Amino acid sequence: MAACVLCRLRPRRFYLPGLKKGFAHRVIGRLDNEALDEQERRSEESSLPDASLHGGYKLHYNPSSYHHPVGKSTLPHSQIVIGDEEQCLAALAPSFWQQSNRYSVSSSRHLSSSKNTLLDLAFNKRPEPKTSVPPHHRTPVAPDVKVDTRAFIKCRPDYSSITLDLTRRRPPVNWEHVAQLLQRAAVLKGSMKPCVVSGFFVDLSHVHADNVSLVKSDQRFTLLLRYSVENLRLFSLNELLDVLRSFAWLEMPHGHTVLGHFEDELSRRADQMTFDQLLLAADLWRCIGRKVPRFLKRLYDFVQLYPGEVKVAELVQLLYIMGEGRHCPKVLIQSIEQLLMNHIQHLHPEEVGTLCLGLFKSQTSLSEAAVTRLFDKAHSVIEDMSDFAMVNVLKYLRFSYLLHRPWMEALTHEVPRRASRMSVTGLMHVALTCSALHYRDDRILVAIAEQIPSLVPHCRSKDSCKLLWAFGTLGFLPTQNPIFYPSLTDALRQRKAEFQRYPEHLLTGLLGLSFVSQFPEDLIALALSPDFINLALKSTQLELKKDLFTLDGTVAVELPHWTGPRLSFELRKEVTEMLAKFIQSEICEKPEVKGAETALQELLGGEEFVCKRMILPHMRSIDLEVHLDPTGQPVPVNTESQTDTISPRENPSESASNHFWGKKNIGVSVTDELIAQLTYTKSSPAPTIAPSKLKTPSIVEPDENEALFNTGLNLTTTITEMLSKPGIQKPSHQDSVVKLAIQVSSRNHYCYHSQKLLGLHAMKRRQLKSAGYKVVEICNHEWVPLLRKSRTEKMAYLHCKVYNSLDS
Repeated sequence: MAACVLCRLRPRRFYLPGLKKGFAHRVIGRLDNEALDEQERRSEESSLPDASLHGGYKLHYNPSSYHHPVGKSTLPHSQIVIGDEEQCLAALAPSFWQQSNRYSVSSSRHLSSSKNTLLDLAFNKRPEPKTSVPPHHRTPVAPDVKVDTRAFIKCRPDYSSITLDLTRRRPPVNWEHVAQLLQRAAVLKGSMKPCVVSGFFVDLSHVHADNVSLVKSDQRFTLLLRYSVENLRLFSLNELLDVLRSFAWLEMPHGHTVLGHFEDELSRRADQMTFDQLLLAADLWRCIGRKVPRFLKRLYDFVQLYPGEVKVAELVQLLYIMGEGRHCPKVLIQSIEQLLMNHIQHLHPEEVGTLCLGLFKSQTSLSEAAVTRLFDKAHSVIEDMSDFAMVNVLKYLRFSYLLHRPWMEALTHEVPRRASRMSVTGLMHVALTCSALHYRDDRILVAIAEQIPSLVPHCRSKDSCKLLWAFGTLGFLPTQNPIFYPSLTDALRQRKAEFQRYPEHLLTGLLGLSFVSQFPEDLIALALSPDFINLALKSTQLELKKDLFTLDGTVAVELPHWTGPRLSFELRKEVTEMLAKFIQSEICEKPEVKGAETALQELLGGEEFVCKRMILPHMRSIDLEVHLDPTGQPVPVNTESQTDTISPRENPSESASNHFWGKKNIGVSVTDELIAQLTYTKSSPAPTIAPSKLKTPSIVEPDENEALFNTGLNLTTTITEMLSKPGIQKPSHQDSVVKLAIQVSSRNHYCYHSQKLLGLHAMKRRQLKSAGYKVVEICNHEWVPLLRKSRTEKMAYLHCKVYNSLDS
């Protein structure tokens, strides 16, 4: 009878003023499933720093690095039903019921300040329809990627007692049986024993997924929740866990007040629980999506006291829980490392991926030996890993900053083989890891670049921008794939709304593009607009001033025609001073830099001829600036006060030489005879250097300490005398001065085992040349050994580097 009454009452809910909003929400969920799923995911990820939007399309997979509510990572979309109407309506109302038809669904994140109205329009206005469709939008590939983020629990039966397998839902009971259970709960009321209450919850959890919201909205279910709280201390541990498991199946909102009472009770009884019960409870909390730091602390205390209880499955589950909780107690790191070393040979491929993901999310640093063994194990099973597990290994590899060569070499075969079936997020993490480790392999990059254009409609702004950064850092040129960069740049235009919440993504993408000389002026104008700058400066998580400064300075040098917005003089000055303090305390104090500065001063004749400063302040690094006249003689570096950055209407070659710091001292010249003797070549000197009569030096056997480093040149007594012989400074005109930017470079300036500069350093050299400088490189691996050698060898090495640049 109760079922009949409910069936009669249900249609009337459309017309009840108090319930109309809630029921209409469920109707929307069936008619517009795409928008609901997106908005629900957005509201649940709002507390995570990496959460972002998907607008206007349906995504069939879930990125692994984000929180997923119970069942949504494994159940099809047709089974996802919103449970708590009031909570969801509060989160979804602005975008569903206050959205103008002029704007897209993904533009619901508006700035609260009225001063940002123009920025809202720039972000959210739909682009005008185009007559022609770009080639990378004509044949998009629907993402048919289903990721099981908990596949490891199927590796061994031991997980059945410590986890909840959300993919194995029991056969649903019919609605009549559910209605009878609810009626019995209403009749029995307060006379129910705890075992009866827990039994009711277990039976109700078998309801069909489409009817879960109906159960939770029923007043009799609310009464049942109240009875459970009133008798909470009378439940046995198993009954508590049964109820908690039922809450997971019923998709209870993680902020429900009833869950707070259960958390308190389980935390109070943690000392009475076995290790398996502790792990199971932690997993149930994870499935519900509730953060329980107090309970997890009791779990970690147990591990610290009884590490012998931790077997293989328990270790994997423990690391999984730590990763989802984003925390690993420091006191446990040593125990975890020891347990990992004891069990590493028994791990299955998916378990290796789960361990790496847990270590990555919890930011746990192990010793280099332990990390190497973990990656050795991963390499041995890489062919049997899922794409998800492989990406998780890459995440921890990136965090550990350890380049495991066998693993990376295996990627050159695995990524091309898997790329066509991988998700956009997975491809992004592959590229990001390669860029972080400076590992460039065109087989990997080309395989990714070929897949991305067709997947652009499914790229979050985070995916697009980090792909641009990674490929730009590794120097992947636009000519290698003509549609790769345009497709991702267009993706940024389509997702401008997301930059309101994540302004750092836009700056990341634009800097990556600038590394390879790509400058989308409309997006640059947006990034340098006053409203966006204010938004970026208000970001509490990241310091974006330096990124804005780099972009602004790059525009000044490489876009001389630019008439768009720029950073204010005050902000540029503030960032310049901030960078100067860091550089003076860190970079300038490095032995190789100080040694090069001192040696150059001795070579050229004094401090006046060497200026250690930020030639291009926005590049966040220093150079040793040297000026030579047309005859090759050093001239004092101009230290007149000028502006600190290049304005869009200044001549880059003039303004780039503006000083930041420098001193004037008396110096001496280096003669042409010295140049000829050091180079000791039959070829004629450069046309700009005046020839002079040269006495042929006598060839003698040099001492061991006087051999020129890796040049094959022997240092004679004559050369040694000339190195220390002062000359007469000749006057020269400033407009004919050759300006040198001398850099002390390291292996971190280049791709791994390559002579290809990384994106930022390649862009800096490109801009220095645009500003009228010749770049002279002092290789760190050559220069550092010379610091322990004789002064003569240092002078000879620097002399060859400096004056050979005149011939280039």
